[in-house]
Amino acid sequence: MYSDRVKASERLVEAAQDLLWERGYVGTSPRAIQQRAGAGQGSMYHHFAGKPALALAAIRRSAQELRAAAEAALGGGGTAYGRIEAYLLRERDVLRGCPLGRLAMDPDVVADDALRAPVDETLDWLRARLAGIVQEGVDRGEFATGLDPRHTAATIVAVGQGGYVLARAAGDAAAFDTAARGLLALLAPGGRATADTRGKHARTEAADAASEEGDA
Repeated sequence: MYSDRVKASERLVEAAQDLLWERGYVGTSPRAIQQRAGAGQGSMYHHFAGKPALALAAIRRSAQELRAAAEAALGGGGTAYGRIEAYLLRERDVLRGCPLGRLAMDPDVVADDALRAPVDETLDWLRARLAGIVQEGVDRGEFATGLDPRHTAATIVAVGQGGYVLARAAGDAAAFDTAARGLLALLAPGGRATADTRGKHARTEAADAASEEGDA
């Protein structure tokens, strides 16, 4: 019986995660969560006091998952540049958007201190983690000595979040990739883009030129 209750709570949290990502806080009704989770009203209120409590559990879970995914890339071996590159170019569902980034723009989440806290804490953690890696790169001579780790980390996060927005607006994940590779070209040791990045830009420019000729 206990295992059944645990399974129901997990389904409810996962359903709330998905719905918050897709519809935002207002659009995520208790009934929609129950239907998505395959759980009844009694089961939901057995595990959670109400929608705010379940939403908080879901946001915390999303925050944990984002940290784990980021750390998998940032915590690997190699150069500071390589770890930042791995983070920016890791596989992700670009057109669906960032689950926490979308919540950061949700007025109902932003207005609630408890719901907003996991979002703020995770973005703060990400900026601090990136700043530490940038500092490592500066110390090792990978990056210019004048590069500000904190400002650079904030830029990396902003490019990532902005890339999601541009990709969703265009309906094309390539917009995220272009933004990420553009930043990597600027960060590349010695100010030179990697061969892979240069090749990607060349292919993009050629495709754009062909498109313009076709439009004309």
